[in-house]
Amino acid sequence: MNASLRHKLEYSVFYGAKAFLKIFPRKAVFLMGRIMGPLLFELDKKHRHLADSNLTTAFGNKLSPNTKKKIIKASFAHFYQVFLDFIWISGLKPEQKDKLISVEGAEILENHLDRKKGILVFTAHFGLWEISAHILSRYEKLNVIARPLDNPLLEKELSQMRANVGSHVIYKKNAAKHALRALRRNEIVAVLIDQNVLRREGVFIQFFGKKASTTPSLATFFLRTEAPIIPIFCYPAAKHSYHLKIMEPPHLRLTGDVNKDVKHITQICTNIIEKEIKNQPHLWLWFHDRWRSRPLDEDKNADELPPDF
Repeated sequence: MNASLRHKLEYSVFYGAKAFLKIFPRKAVFLMGRIMGPLLFELDKKHRHLADSNLTTAFGNKLSPNTKKKIIKASFAHFYQVFLDFIWISGLKPEQKDKLISVEGAEILENHLDRKKGILVFTAHFGLWEISAHILSRYEKLNVIARPLDNPLLEKELSQMRANVGSHVIYKKNAAKHALRALRRNEIVAVLIDQNVLRREGVFIQFFGKKASTTPSLATFFLRTEAPIIPIFCYPAAKHSYHLKIMEPPHLRLTGDVNKDVKHITQICTNIIEKEIKNQPHLWLWFHDRWRSRPLDEDKNADELPPDF
């Protein structure tokens, strides 16, 4: 099957599923996600085994096989539940979205925007990260750095869904130029820093005690602009709602050595993500190959394959 035909078929399936979801109330959509997650947990052996391997990397022998299975199954259920919910929520009016999200720390955003340096926001594939945009975009234009999907038809659809919740997408190609301009306009730039990047594109820092290739973009933008770095996390809450937590910028000890400072900033921010994952491990995307890329002294060919996500 050629790529064009495959893309059209994938888009048709997604579009049909999206139209199907709109027929049902939100509670039914949640129920579908809870059913779909465990079902795909059983069917998707590749990602189930990857998640098991990642949990072993992260926690060693601290978790029993049964505990790991529960976390993986809950992670599958959570991911597909929030994926369907995001599709459903993205079509709501702003005032309807407001009722679904509570916010902690809004004053932090306001105070730092007053300094006119823009804001760098970082988070992870944790909770329902996409819906955070609805709140952040209230305060200033929100720019999200993202890798485009391989399917251009689905990418166009996802881009529109993101726009519906307040996100303007900056694609990774030429992202630096557009992100720096946005910060100089006192806008918000959001970066997800918890996924594997190719060895030549990343810096290796410790994540759950093992070196992980991580994007240096957040640190680089900070060193170029001094825009404050603000962590945010969006958690599921009672009655199918969400709670967005906005945190104070981490304390950074800079040396003036750019390479050292990039690693230091990236490590501090990754430590914050790791802490959140440890508190609620089922809310993270364990079936991403986070530790794929390896340093040269470990494996010269480990990161030659394209990322899964």
